Amino acid sequence: SRAEIGRLNIRAPAAGLVLTRVVEPGQVVGPGNGALFRVAKGGELEIRAQLAEQDLARLKVGDTARVTPIGSARSFPGTVWQISPVIDPQTRQGTARVQMRYDPALRPGGFASADILSGTVSAPRLPESSVLNDDKGSYVYIIDAENKAVRKNVKTGDVTDAGVVILSGLQGNEKVVLSAGAFLNPGDKVTPHLSTVAAANR
Repeated sequence: SRAEIGRLNIRAPAAGLVLTRVVEPGQVVGPGNGALFRVAKGGELEIRAQLAEQDLARLKVGDTARVTPIGSARSFPGTVWQISPVIDPQTRQGTARVQMRYDPALRPGGFASADILSGTVSAPRLPESSVLNDDKGSYVYIIDAENKAVRKNVKTGDVTDAGVVILSGLQGNEKVVLSAGAFLNPGDKVTPHLSTVAAANR
């Protein structure tokens, strides 16, 4: 009989914080009742952050985050523990799952914003007029030591009012044609007038 009583005990598979309960003491339950409790294992919560495809590619497991619930001025530390390998074809977004310790101010099921710190990199930033596109992708023209135009294929990042961030393809010390590049061909000789553009921290 002791074995039969033991089989009737309902035990959580792990210790944690009870989030919801859909059963009352003395209530008769059966296989059709579904989940009786929702438990946050170890008292940990997570936020599922939706990010654009290009932003998701910059993240890695272990990146730190600051999570701010909607309507709150407080933020809470978190850590990226999983990055979705799948991108939604409709929204072009993916999911980063950020793990946090429980705090009474965090409401399961609520909404929040997250600032994820994936490291700071100094990258060239150019005016939109300097970045051209064709069937081979994005590119710019740089001016070599003989003042001739040379095509350089680039990978672009964020576009803001300050310009386009160049993720790869340039070192940051080249002479880049800032305007009228569409009228150039590789090898054309030019007379450059130099100006300075700022780097972007991302």
